[in-house]
Amino acid sequence: MLIGELADRAETSARTLRYYEQRGLVRSRRSTNGYRVYDEDELQIVRKIRALVALGFDLADTQPFVTCLRAGNLSGDECPDSVDTLRHKLTEVDEAIDKLATVRQRLHDQLTDATSEPPPTPRCEFTY
Repeated sequence: MLIGELADRAETSARTLRYYEQRGLVRSRRSTNGYRVYDEDELQIVRKIRALVALGFDLADTQPFVTCLRAGNLSGDECPDSVDTLRHKLTEVDEAIDKLATVRQRLHDQLTDATSEPPPTPRCEFTY
C-alpha cells in the first residue's frame, strides 16, 4: 500500500509515517517510480506505536514492541524486552501518582488553612 493509504488506515499522517521510518520503526520499499510502498504488516506496527505513544511511551520505548511484532508475535507485548518496558513504564506511572498524591494533599491542606476560621484562642482565666 502507498503512504497515503497507510496513513488513512492507521489514522495518522504521512509525515508521521516518514518520521517513524527515519527512526527505524516502520519499513517501506520503493516502487519503480520511487513511491514508498508498505506491506500490510506495517499497519499493525503503526497502530501499536500509536497506541503506546497515546499511553505516554516515548517513541524510543516502542522499539521492543516493534521488534516483537516483527518476530511474528501477535500483540508485541509478550517478548521479554516488551515486558521489561511495560514494567518500567508502570513504575514511572506509580511514581507519578505518588508525587501527585503528595501535591494533592499539600494543596488540600493549604486550601483548608486558607478557608477555615482559625480555632478560638484558648482563654486562661486565673482565679485567686
